[in-house]
Amino acid sequence: MPRPHWLLLVPALALLGVVLLLPLAQSFLRSVGAPDLTDEHYRTLFTDGVTMRVLLRTVQTALLVTVIAFVLGYPYAYVMTRVGPRMRAVLLVIVLVPFWTSVMARNFAWILILQRGGPVDRFFQLFGLDVVLYGNVSGVAIAMSQVLLPFMVLPLYSALGGIDRRLLLAARGLGSSPVVAFWKIYWPLSRAGVTAGLILVFTLSLGFYVTPALLGTPQESLIAQLLAQRTTQLLDFEGAGALGLVVLVITLVLVAWANRIGGTVSAIGVVATSGTKDPR
Repeated sequence: MPRPHWLLLVPALALLGVVLLLPLAQSFLRSVGAPDLTDEHYRTLFTDGVTMRVLLRTVQTALLVTVIAFVLGYPYAYVMTRVGPRMRAVLLVIVLVPFWTSVMARNFAWILILQRGGPVDRFFQLFGLDVVLYGNVSGVAIAMSQVLLPFMVLPLYSALGGIDRRLLLAARGLGSSPVVAFWKIYWPLSRAGVTAGLILVFTLSLGFYVTPALLGTPQESLIAQLLAQRTTQLLDFEGAGALGLVVLVITLVLVAWANRIGGTVSAIGVVATSGTKDPR
């Protein structure tokens, strides 16, 4: 007989099985052509000349988004650990704004900002530059970076907020320069949060659909758009199932690798608080 407290997991496990595991099982069976098992749909992914090109473009875009989010998120998270509780709360609200804004509102706002004649276009025209960011991967990456920035900042803030700054003071007292102290002490202690943020942003970028669909073009579509095209236009459910499972495997491998080297993608769940003890 299972212990009573284990019974509390039954509703969550039942919901997980119905909305996730059952559809995944159906997609897998379709992708292998059950009951006549075949790997044709998986082989086609690597030989049709389109899927791998779209997958490569998706990976490149996800890497670009991850780099932008890290470059912006690391200093931001560091500042959050250095300010007082009231200012920290303000910074936390700012970084959480994308969570409270409608997906469609965010994307239409980016369309207005990046389109011809928009603020960004007029800014570049002041310097005589013709920079087009709407309708290409660059504009999509910028918009995705803004949406996914909280997934980088929150794990970083969780990791940086737990670093004892007296270690840096001790290093300075022993004659270390600020740069060496950061690289030898602060950076290694923050790598768990860095890893969690990188993996979170990268894996979420792989499956983005609305932003690339509205700000990009069919000629530069990403993997989620290809999946939607296969299911809604081509009715190729078998090929779409195979492609979806390949992306899922890539995501699971990345998450497992992150946890193995010390990061944890659950870090985002323990940082949404402004009452953290001031680490200064």
